[in-house]
Amino acid sequence: MKKLFPSEFADLLTPKGRRILEGRDKTVSGALLDPARRFVSLQGVVDADRAAACRDALDKALRELVVPMEDPIPHDSISGMTMNYMELLPKTVRVRTALLENRRSRSWRAAEAVGLTAMLRSETFAAFAAAVSGRVLRRGWGIQVLCYGPGDYSGPHNDHHPEEAEARDGYVDMHLSLTLPGVDHQYLVYEKDGHLSEMTRVSTVGGVTVYRLPFWHYTTPLLARRGAEAESRRWVLLGTFLDAAPQAKPSTTVTPPGLSGARLPARGA
Repeated sequence: MKKLFPSEFADLLTPKGRRILEGRDKTVSGALLDPARRFVSLQGVVDADRAAACRDALDKALRELVVPMEDPIPHDSISGMTMNYMELLPKTVRVRTALLENRRSRSWRAAEAVGLTAMLRSETFAAFAAAVSGRVLRRGWGIQVLCYGPGDYSGPHNDHHPEEAEARDGYVDMHLSLTLPGVDHQYLVYEKDGHLSEMTRVSTVGGVTVYRLPFWHYTTPLLARRGAEAESRRWVLLGTFLDAAPQAKPSTTVTPPGLSGARLPARGA
């Protein structure tokens, strides 16, 4: 199988995307250092034709190998209530996934064959996340593939991990969306000023979203175009990046452009 994904994420980028990667776009570089800004949605940073070719290769290679990830609303979420207006809803989700961490799995071998794993592990994939977040990130980031089909969604959640010392003060996620033509729409809704009032379309071909987690958000159910349900999928390529420790060795970190040699920020800053 031909490797349609480039070995470096940078090779997918448009001139606009290159400017961001190199720290030359002042409207985006370090955007997530602002505590009030937890999310950035970027369009026109990935070449649309190359993104479509990668999407089609990924869909062919992995669509039969992703596994369901489903957490429905608990059956006693209503009957178990004992007080008015005290309902609690844990994270609910329905999607399919491939975790790409097990080299023995069929999904890893398929992703490797099309060049996906190499691109997600590339220096410039992490460097792009560092450029937008403005933070020095740790090497050894996590990678994952999600596949949303008709009706698939992720309910309101905040991705906070208070029991994990390395993530409790915040971390960075970066998503690349590769949507098939059969999709009508899918949106990300996120919190601003205490309300789930902001919304952006994520059913794109080559759209990049970068998150400074935790914050409240959810992904709406994917809606298929009428008659195109069988070919209605949105693939999400995901990287999760922890902040580097304050005294981490440079060889273990990914540094935003322009910060080479700078002291790492204190954790939680």
